[in-house]
Amino acid sequence: KDYLINFLTSPFLLDTNVLIILMKSVMKKVILLLPVLLLNFCLVLAQDAYERKVFVSSSGDSLNYRLLEPETMQTGEKYPLVLFLHGAGERGNDNEKQLTHGAQMFLNPVNREKYPAFVLFPQCPEDSYWAYESRPLSFMPDQMPVGEEMPSPFRAVKEMLDMYLSNPQVDKSRVYIVGLSMGAMGTYDMVSRFPDIFAAAVPICGTVNPTRLSTAGNVAFRIFHGDADDVVPVAGSRAAYKALKAANASVEYIEFPGCNHGSWNPAFNCPDFMSWLFGQRKKK
Repeated sequence: KDYLINFLTSPFLLDTNVLIILMKSVMKKVILLLPVLLLNFCLVLAQDAYERKVFVSSSGDSLNYRLLEPETMQTGEKYPLVLFLHGAGERGNDNEKQLTHGAQMFLNPVNREKYPAFVLFPQCPEDSYWAYESRPLSFMPDQMPVGEEMPSPFRAVKEMLDMYLSNPQVDKSRVYIVGLSMGAMGTYDMVSRFPDIFAAAVPICGTVNPTRLSTAGNVAFRIFHGDADDVVPVAGSRAAYKALKAANASVEYIEFPGCNHGSWNPAFNCPDFMSWLFGQRKKK
């Protein structure tokens, strides 16, 4: 009896009112979290629209990549191709992280309808770097490497690209390359090596030794960078713009005041980002 009295009067025993208050508090938190959980669930479902693929190069290297095809392909029709190169933070072997930035805009149903395309998102291995054997010691444009051989993962990207270019439904006059940060360095590198492939290039917060761009005069460029970037100095994009102008390239340069390294966000939000990209055709 004494045990029962002590139990019932224990401060640890919650009465009905307290329980109701706690339950309401928990339910409020669940309701607040529900939109976030639903958004994440939708993102996972959307990203599954990108087919998981593995390409094996001629040297036996495996390259993870994701593929998005036109939603409805018509027999005899040709479609543009976009090669998207992610940044250093999305390296790995999960074949997932490379979709972190940029993948959603190609899944926007309006964009899928207006701009049907083949879209490739390769993933750089964790211990590698697009375009260079390792991370350059300096990102200042005049100190960026010149004359280096392509590292094996980037050679695999080129071979994978060649495989898709052999597809008769790919419009070879409308091949585009987009890259951010490390991927923008890869964009400059790929275009400087193979300028005849690409109609347009969009390097975002990248850098390159400007002497390498003399071959890229027939490629349309749209360069983006934040002037407060403390990771990759804005000097890289400014120097690239000047070099491309000297090469008589069609080039636009958009600089975001006060923007740090994540300039891909305002870049992707430019109202004409997609229309400009898909409006480019290779010069004959």
